[in-house]
Amino acid sequence: MIFELVLVLNTIWFLMGFNVFSLRGKIFAKLVVPREHRDTPVFGILAESGKFLGGFNFSLALMSILLLVNHASFSGDIQRSILLFVFSVTHGSQFIYNLPVALKNRKGGGPWKVKGVMKFIFIMDFIMMMINLTLALWYWL
Repeated sequence: MIFELVLVLNTIWFLMGFNVFSLRGKIFAKLVVPREHRDTPVFGILAESGKFLGGFNFSLALMSILLLVNHASFSGDIQRSILLFVFSVTHGSQFIYNLPVALKNRKGGGPWKVKGVMKFIFIMDFIMMMINLTLALWYWL
């Protein structure tokens, strides 16, 4: 039951990422581009390039859905541990690459501000990383 719950959480989070990056790319771009720079061509390029990230989120959501539908095919503890570890690394990579930016923010720097929605994403990626990692270790041991 807990395995399925974590897969549901992963699915929701990845679909939210797909929505923001692919379907609503300008929202994503607004999160990282300061208001005074949004009239430059770079803003449009960033908004369109977010679709690339959305594609990854969509594929991970699809994988989560397929695992939910076929969870009996992955009933072994080691199988589940490996899958959850990969999801943990996926969420963790998003957190780890935002961490230096957040630390620079504390000193007044950084290419974008980790606040508001970006802070929520930053924290949620950490939480999702830890949930998946904890369950992966539980299945492993």
